[in-house]
Amino acid sequence: MAGISERRRMLKQTVLRRKSDFERAYNKGKAFGERYIILFVKNNNLPYNRVAFLASKKVGNSVKRNRARRLMKESYREIKKSVAEGYDMVFVARKTINDLKCQDVKKSMEAAVKKTEALKRNDLAGEI
Repeated sequence: MAGISERRRMLKQTVLRRKSDFERAYNKGKAFGERYIILFVKNNNLPYNRVAFLASKKVGNSVKRNRARRLMKESYREIKKSVAEGYDMVFVARKTINDLKCQDVKKSMEAAVKKTEALKRNDLAGEI
């Protein structure tokens, strides 16, 4: 039982939820645009990252928006080890994300993270 509550607590820590956190990332953070996503990054002075994945109605109906969020979440899982700790990140899907493969979104996310200082040294430097 302790393992389940621990996992839930960890999940809540790593997800941006409060409006004030989003506003801080939007207003005081930096924005980095790529072909399929926009990344807002702000230092959070915590030993872990907090992440959010958004898709507006411009992306399409609920099926397309949910698929866009799933693509971004899976892509982030794959590059998570290469991202330095201590940042709030908001990934916003562009409408060009429709009908893409996960690999395409992953490349776009890697490129956006590479533009920030949130990339760990020597991890993705040779891949992109």
